[in-house]
Amino acid sequence: MAGSESTRLEAIVLAAGAGRRFGGRKLTATFEGRPLIAGALDAAFAAPVRGVILATDGDPDLADAAQAHARALGREAKLRVVTVADAADGMGASLRTAVAALQADTDGVFVFLGDMPRIPPAVPRALAAALGDGFDAAAPRLGAQRGHPVLFARRHFAALLGLTGDLGAQGVLARSGTRLKLIDTLDVGVFFDIDRRKDLG
Repeated sequence: MAGSESTRLEAIVLAAGAGRRFGGRKLTATFEGRPLIAGALDAAFAAPVRGVILATDGDPDLADAAQAHARALGREAKLRVVTVADAADGMGASLRTAVAALQADTDGVFVFLGDMPRIPPAVPRALAAALGDGFDAAAPRLGAQRGHPVLFARRHFAALLGLTGDLGAQGVLARSGTRLKLIDTLDVGVFFDIDRRKDLG
C-alpha cells in the first residue's frame, strides 16, 4: 500500500476521555497558546489521509474548538466530529464508534490520541509508506518502546469494532505479531502527552 491519499487512508483522533487526572476539560485547555486538541489535529491533517474523524463525548466546546482550528487551516471539509454515546466505557467504545464511522472503502486508519500534541509530521507519512509488503499495522518506535500514532489496515477493522473496556487496541496490535511494522524514530514527540495540569508548562 503506497503512502498517499489515493490509498484511501483516514485518521481517527480519540478525544472522548474524561481527563480525570487533569481535572476535566483537558483538550480545550490552553497549551502553547492554543487548545490542546489543536496539536493532535495538526498531526492528523499532516498524515496522508482523505479525512479525519474526531471522536468526542459530545462536549460542544471541544467540537467548536476543533472545527475552528480546522477552519483556520482550510481543512474544515476534512473533519468530522462523532459523538461516542458510551464514552464512559473507555477507549474501546471510542474506537468502535470511530471505526464504524469510516467510509466503507477505507483501506487503513491512523489512530491518534487527542492529548498528544507533538507527533512529528514525518512519522505518519513513514507509517503509511511501510504499510503493505506483508505488514498490516505500523507504529513508531524509539528504542525499545512503541509510540503513537498507530496505523491499522482494513483487515483489523472487525477486531477494532469488537473492542470493549479501556485497553484500546493493544490486543489487536499484539495479535499482529510479525505483521506489525515498527518504524524507528528519534523524536520523543511519539511519547509526549499531557496527563495533568502541571504538564501544560
